[in-house]
Amino acid sequence: MSHAMVRKPLVLLTVCLAALTINLSTMIVNIALPTLADELQAGTRSLLWIVDGYNLAFAALVLAMGSLSDRFGRRPALILGLLGFALSSILAALADSSGELIALRVAMGVFAALIFPTTLSIIANTFTERRERASALGLWGASVGIGVALGPVGGGLLLSHFSWHSVFWALVPVSLLAAGMAAAFVPESRDPGVPRIDIAGLLVSVAALGILTWTIIEAPDHGWGSPETVAGFVVAAALVLTFVSVERAVEHPMVDVTLFLDRRFSAACAAVTIAFFALFGFVFLITQFFQFVRDYSALQTGLRFLPVAVSIAAASLIGGALAPRLGTKAVVTPGLAMMGASFLWISTIGADVDYATVIVPQMVLLGVGIGLVSTPATESIMQVLPPARAGVGSAVNDATRELGGTLGVAVVGSLFSFRYGDRLVDQLTGRVDTATSAAAADSVGLAHALAQRVPGLESAVDDAFIHGLAVSCTVVGLLCLVGAVAALVSLPGARLADGVDAASGRV
Repeated sequence: MSHAMVRKPLVLLTVCLAALTINLSTMIVNIALPTLADELQAGTRSLLWIVDGYNLAFAALVLAMGSLSDRFGRRPALILGLLGFALSSILAALADSSGELIALRVAMGVFAALIFPTTLSIIANTFTERRERASALGLWGASVGIGVALGPVGGGLLLSHFSWHSVFWALVPVSLLAAGMAAAFVPESRDPGVPRIDIAGLLVSVAALGILTWTIIEAPDHGWGSPETVAGFVVAAALVLTFVSVERAVEHPMVDVTLFLDRRFSAACAAVTIAFFALFGFVFLITQFFQFVRDYSALQTGLRFLPVAVSIAAASLIGGALAPRLGTKAVVTPGLAMMGASFLWISTIGADVDYATVIVPQMVLLGVGIGLVSTPATESIMQVLPPARAGVGSAVNDATRELGGTLGVAVVGSLFSFRYGDRLVDQLTGRVDTATSAAAADSVGLAHALAQRVPGLESAVDDAFIHGLAVSCTVVGLLCLVGAVAALVSLPGARLADGVDAASGRV
């Protein structure tokens, strides 16, 4: 067996561990949200920013970071990203306010943006035969499911014995181990011909995504029809149009927007976006449901994430194996339909829903759907660019993932906050003073603390939470079903033969 053949599994193990590190960061912080709400007096908007500060930096910079890693070397980029991620995790563990934590989560997102596209581009350059690459991508995708499992369980264990700071300390040794493995096993690869970063496109895209996310998260406080909210959406839309114009005008754009004219490519990107929109939004809400409404401990909550985590991991492997044989459409379309069905089902639950007979099947349905969507759609996107430009191709995929996750937390969290707050204020009118009612509407944690002291309020708070959950899940479910129709119409139906011309843009 050649040295290259022996090294391939070690390369794959390294990049999967690096990807796992990032997924752990997302999930382990979500499990700590109720604790952060209590100990840092963080309201719903602050919690949204703790999650989305990371997602926003990740999504905004991932395209540029993919290009940088292509140009200057994927191995050093991966090592630098992991070391920076470890350092910013240490600083986050030392934070003592929600504002500091939000700022450091943004820093973690910057380094995650350097790590993630590099992992995919290393896979593309190491596994050049399509079936081999599809299997590698399946294992890479399974790291998402493993992160969904290890993050909540590990976070729950840590929070059961230590303070919330421990969830950030835990990320440090994993990051350092992955960096050491990258130095030992990952071969160097680069494309010196990659042009310089499109600075204008980068700045406009960062502004557009930042303003859009800010507008959505702050909308419940300002009002969805307020001048601030309307102006935010108008400015964000104008910046998106400006970005398209800039990218079409420059000689070397950050992303070739004409790729999206191919409906098969745009449908694959949309499928990935929807999958992670749904996953991140679900995790944000269900964590608080378990801990606030059901009074589970952090560890009990983490263990109850296992059905969705195992399902994502297993379905990612299955989807990666089926897509080259059956075609992307035949795998992704049912996956999106399953996701839609799961969210519409979740929208019907009550506060006393049985976990084993209702929530577990819902989680399995959702996890299988996500796994069937994410890996085949990712593999389809990766067909567009040749291996030498894999960093940009993987960055497009990563950008769609993080865009979906960022907007999932922002939209689902804001919808929930708006409907929950309105419902709770109505329930508390005449029972507590206006200031207390407004504070409880702003923070689920404070509302449940209040309910422990005031007899009869617990049912009102739970009712408001379930109402917000139902509205949010209904919206996500309908979005997934629309995505399923788009996938059915637009994704390629026939399986692709090895050796497809990546440069042609066919997916």
